[in-house]
Amino acid sequence: MHDKSNIYPELKILSPLEQTWASYRRNPLAMAGLWCFGLLLLVTLIGPLVIPYGIDDQHSSHLLLAPSWANSGNIDYFLGTDDLGRDILSRLVAGARLTFGNALLVVLIALVIGSAIGILGGMSKGVKSSVLHHLLDTLLSIPSLLLAIIVVAILGPGLFNTLIAITLALIPPFIRATYNAVHAEMQKEYIIASRLDGSPPQRIMRLAILPNIVETLVTQTTRTLSAAILDISAVGFLGLGAQSPQPEWGAMLADSSDLIYLAPWTVTLPGMAILFSVLVTNLVGEGIREALKEGND
Repeated sequence: MHDKSNIYPELKILSPLEQTWASYRRNPLAMAGLWCFGLLLLVTLIGPLVIPYGIDDQHSSHLLLAPSWANSGNIDYFLGTDDLGRDILSRLVAGARLTFGNALLVVLIALVIGSAIGILGGMSKGVKSSVLHHLLDTLLSIPSLLLAIIVVAILGPGLFNTLIAITLALIPPFIRATYNAVHAEMQKEYIIASRLDGSPPQRIMRLAILPNIVETLVTQTTRTLSAAILDISAVGFLGLGAQSPQPEWGAMLADSSDLIYLAPWTVTLPGMAILFSVLVTNLVGEGIREALKEGND
């Protein structure tokens, strides 16, 4: 019950996290992206447990069956079947773990390793910092997809080798982004004052550096997640990543490319899945960046 004896209204001061969430919620596109991102995560986690058919089940009496909304479609195969009679819906849902799930895993590993090296490099000085800076310039001049293809060509084709290659290709951008953010932060007066005050580097990193590079890390993570989804799909499409019959979206796209005129849904649906996941990731990332920017302002 409201206390009428208190004539002074109490203003609740929101924490930085609550302010960011309040700003994020005011963006309808970002909220739509967040719900779709949550749906993708749910499909990635439990999708293979609820699919109607096995990913390798071949229904010989229903080859190249159109999606259910077409005149020749069948509701039992909602998104149709491929040239071997396999249910496309089941394969797309199971493939979310191979494409989107593996992209998340790869980005998290690259984030931890890259940001740790970037923070150490940004807080150091002299030869160590200079060598790291020029080494990163060299690595970043090579596109991540090309670097991944080179590593896969050395290690051999396969999904596991692809994930190793893409992880190695995505670590340098994290190092560079973190290095630049930390290096710029270390030049600020409050950091210099803390160092002159005798604060140890670990305390400066925990209380001063990390809270102020969150925006950089979030921005880089969402950009890199989009790149990881595209890289895994592209390497799979080239036949160097996941091998048939694995239902990785890029590999599904490659397997069905010959059917584009005969059964266009077999090519369109995996492509739409890749497009949807990249679009949702970008919407969430842009919403978080704008919310963080509003919070800082």
